[in-house]
Amino acid sequence: MSKGTYYVTTPIYYPSSKLHIGHTYTTVAADAIARYKRVTGYDVMFLTGTDEHGQKIQNVANELGKTPKEFLDVVVDEIKSLWQTMEISYDHFIRTTDDYHERRVQALFMTLYNKGDIYKGEYEGLYCTPCESFWTESQLKEGKCPDCGRDVQVTKEEAYFFKLSKYQDQLLALFENNPDILEPKSRINEMVNNFIKPGLEDLCVSRSTFDWGVPVPIDEKHVIYVWLDALSNYITALGYPEVKDGDFAKYWPADVHLVGKEIVRFHTIIWFAILMALEIPVPKKVFGHGWILLEGGKMSKSKGNIVDPVVLIERYGVDALKYFLLREYTFGQDGIFTNEVLLGRINSDLANDLGNLVSRSISMVEKYRDGVVPAIGTATEFDADLKQVATKAYLALDKKMDNLDFSGALEEIWKVIRRTNKYIDETMPWALAKDEANASQLDSVLYNLMDNIRLISILIQPFMIHTSRGIWTQIGLVEGEATQWEAVKEANLYPVGTKIEKGESLFPRIDIKAELEVLEEMAAAKNIKEFPPIKPEITIDDFSKIDLRVATILDAKPHPNADKLLILSLKVGNDKRQVVSGIAKHYKPKDIVGKKVIIVANLKPVKLRGELSQGMILAATDDADFLTLVSADIEDGNIVS
Repeated sequence: MSKGTYYVTTPIYYPSSKLHIGHTYTTVAADAIARYKRVTGYDVMFLTGTDEHGQKIQNVANELGKTPKEFLDVVVDEIKSLWQTMEISYDHFIRTTDDYHERRVQALFMTLYNKGDIYKGEYEGLYCTPCESFWTESQLKEGKCPDCGRDVQVTKEEAYFFKLSKYQDQLLALFENNPDILEPKSRINEMVNNFIKPGLEDLCVSRSTFDWGVPVPIDEKHVIYVWLDALSNYITALGYPEVKDGDFAKYWPADVHLVGKEIVRFHTIIWFAILMALEIPVPKKVFGHGWILLEGGKMSKSKGNIVDPVVLIERYGVDALKYFLLREYTFGQDGIFTNEVLLGRINSDLANDLGNLVSRSISMVEKYRDGVVPAIGTATEFDADLKQVATKAYLALDKKMDNLDFSGALEEIWKVIRRTNKYIDETMPWALAKDEANASQLDSVLYNLMDNIRLISILIQPFMIHTSRGIWTQIGLVEGEATQWEAVKEANLYPVGTKIEKGESLFPRIDIKAELEVLEEMAAAKNIKEFPPIKPEITIDDFSKIDLRVATILDAKPHPNADKLLILSLKVGNDKRQVVSGIAKHYKPKDIVGKKVIIVANLKPVKLRGELSQGMILAATDDADFLTLVSADIEDGNIVS
């Protein structure tokens, strides 16, 4: 019988680069609660996806010589492949480039516009491109973006605005009257005191300086800005506003949005206000978890210090990685990742506690009863407490999971594991086996061990599905009455007479010192400079079609419609031509006038953001993403061959 519905979401990830273990953390947590709710009887909707619009995506794609969609399709396939490797059980994967999402976002924009909650104006302020965020001078930290620490640029442009300020009092009342709507509790104080009470400014919801986004239906010069576009995914994925019954009526409001602490402001203040304006209920809870940090700070591609979850899975298995992420860190607080901590947790909890319990229990059944589990005989003085601990664990586990206390939930299961290991020490089966008069008691001990391992294998299902099934294989169980979730509430359901067979160790013990040396060698090898692969071979005839010429830059000026582009006036021998080049963030116009460069002179002319480009200049990019123009110190017009 279904207990009702449960809707859990991750943020939609920004696919400008490869995901790392920090992104994995959020998704593993969402997967655990989704699996737990399913196994305990809920109809679950688990949503994840990608946020694919914005200036940063367009810039990255341009630098790679691809269209944004071409670039994104490759990255999104990699993300889906990672989630497949991680065995993430999402029900729906949304891309903000999906036709249905774009259509529905436009409908939401028009609803708010027609209501008077969106209006046209002009924005002038400080903008951080990587974070897609506008800031006031007072919000900057040491003159830089308060979220990522990067430089901001003064931006002035025509824009549409959402009347965020209109909902200030409603937001304040919401937080005051619903103290559980945002966890941890400290996040509410931050939102109220740092943002709402000082006064909310209206929110820019369109941009006109780039075109990679959802077009504003009533103004072709504008695209809908990231937060209205991205945040709406939680309802457009359910069909809203085109279909207001079906999944939307069934699952909304969301039971929990899981997000990193750095985007809590967007998911509570902005998202809640948009929902209020649409007259839609707000989510039941937003949980802003902490970061997984490395010694020395936050993981960052630019720093080269990201931890690749695929490498860890290949060495230790997906269950071990999931267990570590959920057990080691208190959800809601920051935590430090080191290889030593990971390996120590695998050895102590998985190899020593769980793996050793299963291994030695099965070994004793094989040794003393030829691998056939006996019926219960004479009870020992320790049996009642063992069964009490095991059959009541689900109650505490359920409470911990409802509070998204994943570490605490796993601790409740490990209490059962440790109690069962202690039971072996208390009853000493090896001593009982020495005297035939104790045979009946030994039967009880061996049965109780198998039954408790059965209970443990059910409890760990939402967190470590392979380990759960691996235990069933070794203790002779299949999916059925004895292994369904309701069976965690009752002892003595293990079928008497089951033939068991010891298999490979669930979690082999790791030589930590030796393994750390291997990991260090792998890291060192990874840091060896790698260059992109050589493109497929061409013939001399192919190359001869390219006309490379030396050119002199006569003039350079910013592109009027694109921050990253410069318009160059070039002299190529007796010819003059214009080239539009994406080098504005690397070179100031005055610094390159007079510079000799190499131009692809016979490239078909195109218009870039409204300006004619008659060719392309050559450049190289290093690991720091700094672009260097290729030059030649000879007279312009000469052929490069």
